Amino acid sequence: MEPTNERRAFLGSAAAGLLILKPETVFGSAANSTVEVGLIGCGGRGNWISPFFVEFTGARFVALADVQKAHLDTTREKLKVGASRAYYGPDAYKELAASKLDAVIIETPPLFHPEHAEAAVAAGKHVFLAKPVAVDVPGCKGILASGAKAKQKNLSFLVDFQTRAQPVFQECAQRVQRGDIGKPAMGQVFYFAGRPAADKRKPGMDPGQGRVLNFYMDRALGGDIIVEQNIHVIDVANWYLNSHPDKAHGTGGRTNWKGTKFDAGDAYDHFVISFWYPGDVHVSFASHQLTRTFPDMCIRCFGIDGAVDSHYGGLVKITGPNAWVGAEKDDTFRSGAINNAKAFIQSVRDGKPVNNTETAVESNLTAILGRMAAYQQKTVTWAEMMSSTERLSADLKLRW
Repeated sequence: MEPTNERRAFLGSAAAGLLILKPETVFGSAANSTVEVGLIGCGGRGNWISPFFVEFTGARFVALADVQKAHLDTTREKLKVGASRAYYGPDAYKELAASKLDAVIIETPPLFHPEHAEAAVAAGKHVFLAKPVAVDVPGCKGILASGAKAKQKNLSFLVDFQTRAQPVFQECAQRVQRGDIGKPAMGQVFYFAGRPAADKRKPGMDPGQGRVLNFYMDRALGGDIIVEQNIHVIDVANWYLNSHPDKAHGTGGRTNWKGTKFDAGDAYDHFVISFWYPGDVHVSFASHQLTRTFPDMCIRCFGIDGAVDSHYGGLVKITGPNAWVGAEKDDTFRSGAINNAKAFIQSVRDGKPVNNTETAVESNLTAILGRMAAYQQKTVTWAEMMSSTERLSADLKLRW
């Protein structure tokens, strides 16, 4: 499916006028030398992914930054970072970005991604960014600008979408786009899971710090579950269809969690959305974080000649005359992150930048479109969503 003119304009705007520089030796270091990296965000995700950079890429952590002192101290010991390079407090990310290192890995709550990425690029550092890139439209536009500046500076800017890093999904997308199922007519996309974590607040804890710990279930900090987590399957729908929706209509809600260990935050726990893609392709999307009794992350697409049935971490196949079984099970979560880490560090070593900002932002905006339609319980067009100036904010009032 060819991209629409609107999509070409959206994606092309970021690249317009960019100076493509010849790749040179990175930071004056010889190719294949040790890449020095810093980690902003020493929570669960940061501690999960950081060992991959050490084990699979040979990169070395030289700096850390966080607003949770306990997390900072624990991670410093784990990654063997000197105390003088463990930055703590509201400006820790700026101190890390300005320090001597090659690249910055950002694993903070999504609300802060635009400012953290902007600081890193301004300091001339390569950026490895967790998805989602932002929680609102202005934030997405900020990321788009930072990605464009990274291109101008010959820097890598890689957003960590694991599915796109997996060979089996890459081949599946190619087969769909070359017409193996015929022209797509409709899709079914869902993300069903239990709550991501129990309430992490402790008695006497600073309220702002408690919100940061529970950001997965915080609308402002995480963007709600459709943006923070469901984006994985929404991204693949955009990938298969090689476009973004023209409009969406939806609903959703939050169940009463009082009296349970999951009573934290204000995010919805279920969404039901209809997306209309170019070419009269209709996609039904549903998600919940209610029960682990039926967990699945699925992206299906149907055409007159067949169907694609793909699952994050599971089966990937095409049925019909052009039948193909790509995998009975795929280690998407772990292997995808490792592949992205390897590609990122190799790009830094080789002086050949990688940059997926535009597709990452497009999928992020698609999730925001669905969220807006559900919150308002009405049809919202892509143009209406793009004109939004609403900024989500969290007045954390952290004590230092």
